[in-house]
Amino acid sequence: MKNILKSLVTISALSSIIIAPILVNAGQASAETKKGTDASYVGAGVAVGVSNGGNDSGNFGGNLTGRLKLGNTPFSARGNVIWNDQTSAIIPEVSVDVPIANRTNAFVTGGYSFVEKNGANTPIGNRDAVVVGAGVESEVAKNFLIYTNAKVGLRSYQNDDASAVSINGGIGYRFK
Repeated sequence: MKNILKSLVTISALSSIIIAPILVNAGQASAETKKGTDASYVGAGVAVGVSNGGNDSGNFGGNLTGRLKLGNTPFSARGNVIWNDQTSAIIPEVSVDVPIANRTNAFVTGGYSFVEKNGANTPIGNRDAVVVGAGVESEVAKNFLIYTNAKVGLRSYQNDDASAVSINGGIGYRFK
């Protein structure tokens, strides 16, 4: 339980660091309507495991991310593949998206990670686990977005109750 609380504190602190500059930017544009972004996109970037657990020590890899906006609802279906040189984890998720500035959303996610080779380290742990996360996405040019998020894999290490924390970011291309 102590490790889960430590992971939640870590993700909260990292999310605050990520979201603070956007909120400052949102305050400057307060006269604009906060529309957020309704972009469905695919993207690629980096993934950094910042936690230690089991026989894992934080590691570096990559991520592929996709978002499919679900109509006029605040929900999206998301998919992630997080990998390193040992294996990969596939993470289907559902998110709640909140507009925080023009063309910018904050979001919270819930899903499940499926590690390709249980026991092999990924930035999100070394076994299948429930995953929760938070992040920000923003359209920066026509059809292009940047995204960043932090994910916590709950009890995602074999032979250990520790949770894994992964920080991910990249560039996306809007397809819808």
